[in-house]
Amino acid sequence: MSLKRSSSSFFFLLFSFFSLSSHVSSQACQKTCGQIPIKYPLGTGAGCGDPRFTRYITCDPDQQTLTLTTHTGCYPITSVDYAKQEIYVTDPSMSTCACTRPSHGFGLDWDAPFSFHDDTVFTLLDCSVDESPVFTPLSNGSGRVSLCDRQSSSICTFLYSNCRAISLINLQVSTCCVYVPLDLGPSFEMDLKKLQCSSYSGFYNLGPGQESHPENWNYGIALKYKFNVFEEYPGVCGGCERSNGACGFNTQTSSFVCNCPGGINTTSDCFFLYNSASILVPWISREWVVYPLSWIVVWMVMSLR
Repeated sequence: MSLKRSSSSFFFLLFSFFSLSSHVSSQACQKTCGQIPIKYPLGTGAGCGDPRFTRYITCDPDQQTLTLTTHTGCYPITSVDYAKQEIYVTDPSMSTCACTRPSHGFGLDWDAPFSFHDDTVFTLLDCSVDESPVFTPLSNGSGRVSLCDRQSSSICTFLYSNCRAISLINLQVSTCCVYVPLDLGPSFEMDLKKLQCSSYSGFYNLGPGQESHPENWNYGIALKYKFNVFEEYPGVCGGCERSNGACGFNTQTSSFVCNCPGGINTTSDCFFLYNSASILVPWISREWVVYPLSWIVVWMVMSLR
């Protein structure tokens, strides 16, 4: 009878050991996506981060790539500056000094929580001087005038002359147009088909002393994001992240949820687990749980002999 009871206890403990071992390491909302740290308002899946961002920013669990999706396409996110609330993306169809290719353009959804950063500059390439709406005809019919940013015309010169991939096409500088989406708002869309341009380049930082060296420019698109209408970082989220949790939301009610290690969800933070007698405390590593249980399992096995 004693042997039977010991055997039952042993198998129960063994089952608990493996169940607990996997449970301690699980957390629905991940802290990273590839090499990019994930913090509020971004998330790695349903119920993670801010619900307004979920439909636009996703993390591929297999490729571990963070992606921005708009009505114009999907764009890899290269980095996020949480302190400045900035997101940097690239467009694979964008023309750079490395390669020139046709593109459809880039746009943001009108209700997206993003806007273009003031430093973002778009350069339209190979535009039709006769048909593109960026070149409007003069009232007297004597020619056309460009609606592009004249103060940045030197950018076109450098791209067309110093950028090898573009200069090889032998385009006229007059077909280049610099677009700065400073006051165009979040619904700005660059439809190259309507603009009668074959491609575009986008960059957000020329670098000190690099204006005439387009091969060294930071190609991509810089975006700003807002936490909410009042531009406030939710205090409850700060407490959640400081307690090793990940900010998320209830997928049914959209109310705030703090996702703690071990898969536990709370409405505040994960600090309560510090004082818990449970061995599911998230700051205790897997080894602190596995090693003591391993000795107990060994002791149980020896007692059965």
